[in-house]
Amino acid sequence: MAVELAFSVRDLAQTRFAVSPMWEVGPSCRLLFSGAAGTHPAHRAWAAQVRPRLAAAGLDRGRLAELVPPSGYVPDFLNPAPPGPGATLGEELERILTAPADRIRADLDRLRDEQGRLGPRARALHAAPRERLPRLVEEIETYWELAIAPYWARIRAVLDADIFHRIRQITEHGAAHLFHDLHPSVSWNDDSLRLTRRRPLPRSSAGDGLLLIPSVFIGPVPFTRVTPPDPPQLAYPARGTGTLWERRPAASTGALAPVLGRSRTLLLTELETPATTTELARRTGLSTAGVSQYLAALRAAGLVSAHRAGRSVLYARTSAADVLLTAAAGGPDPARRRAPADPGAEPSES
Repeated sequence: MAVELAFSVRDLAQTRFAVSPMWEVGPSCRLLFSGAAGTHPAHRAWAAQVRPRLAAAGLDRGRLAELVPPSGYVPDFLNPAPPGPGATLGEELERILTAPADRIRADLDRLRDEQGRLGPRARALHAAPRERLPRLVEEIETYWELAIAPYWARIRAVLDADIFHRIRQITEHGAAHLFHDLHPSVSWNDDSLRLTRRRPLPRSSAGDGLLLIPSVFIGPVPFTRVTPPDPPQLAYPARGTGTLWERRPAASTGALAPVLGRSRTLLLTELETPATTTELARRTGLSTAGVSQYLAALRAAGLVSAHRAGRSVLYARTSAADVLLTAAAGGPDPARRRAPADPGAEPSES
């Protein structure tokens, strides 16, 4: 079984890369809601952190869970063509909101045919797409804040590195080499791109080029979306996904402390895993009030981001903080020659 896309010279010239938040949302939902993340070593630690948050918010039995089954087809309207190379979640959600009602119903009909049934929320969406879509979009936004946003800087770094590598391949070896190297199931032959082990489809024109979308969550097999008049999409496993959740080099706290302050540096190192103010206070021994004050300063400096998680707020390191900590990890740590600071000390740093 195979999908085969025929390319004209114009199509090949319009082939481009894009980062798509929704191509992280859907596949990550499948990993979490199906339980596959428990057997997927690359994402096991992430899933252990995220799954309790989703269960507390009721998302494991919500609208999105009904639309992303454990295997098989996912409605195409959930993956609109990204409007640019670095689309935001908001831009893609706007395209979902404006998807034609007949396309949504057709996608849901196909989902019902393949799965045997639709859940109650999916049936309600089928009956009234315009009225129900805003609720689905709100749920996607909540899912993003709980499961993806606190880790987005790290995920985006892997996606950008993959695209840089692929572009360099094109520069050095040409487009054919790129397609052959994307995945064992993808091959280039004359004027056609062939994807084996896929649902059989007739040979068709690529049309308006091809969108190549790296993803850290889609698993070992690429996904395709061919829904004219949109350009066809090929989402493939990003290089470096296996190292995504590895712990970063430990910061040289003695080198950073004179610049950031000891407690702020301690909090940054603890934010290897996103956490709430209460969790950080428990881990570090600092008071909750002190942690809140330090986090506000770090956030103002662009080193920490905040993400609403129900009634709590999750804090995460930004990419700027990762760069700072990685640079400090290579330097000497004079703190090793001194007595450790009192973790219970209250804010007094300048």
